Amino acid sequence: MQDCLAVRVRLIGRAVTALYDGALDGHGVTIAQLNLLAALGRIGPCPPATLGATLQLERSTVSRNLGLLMRHGWIEACSSDAKGVREVAITPAGRAKIESVVPAWRRAQEQAAELLGTAGVLAMQEMAADLGYPPTR
Repeated sequence: MQDCLAVRVRLIGRAVTALYDGALDGHGVTIAQLNLLAALGRIGPCPPATLGATLQLERSTVSRNLGLLMRHGWIEACSSDAKGVREVAITPAGRAKIESVVPAWRRAQEQAAELLGTAGVLAMQEMAADLGYPPTR
């Protein structure tokens, strides 16, 4: 196990996620939900599958989090049919939510950068770019 990269990446991921979720505690949103909200704000109205592909998330994860964001009024279904939501868009309340959590997100960003160190941050940015993130649209 000590040589397993998957274990190490997951541990780092959980530690970083905990930093962000701790900073966002009290704002009614997790970093996973904020990532979806921000991605939707960047991409614009799109099918949920597009968000999943952009953030490399499973369909059930996207569906669950989009449902929570809809219940809060931060996103809305632009179109739907008998099979479900076809396209979603961020609402003005969603944009306001993003703006309201930016200071907490920035604090978490600084803490994560401290945890990872300059070399770690640069390595993560490079790896993400190699994997195609952020995607261009």
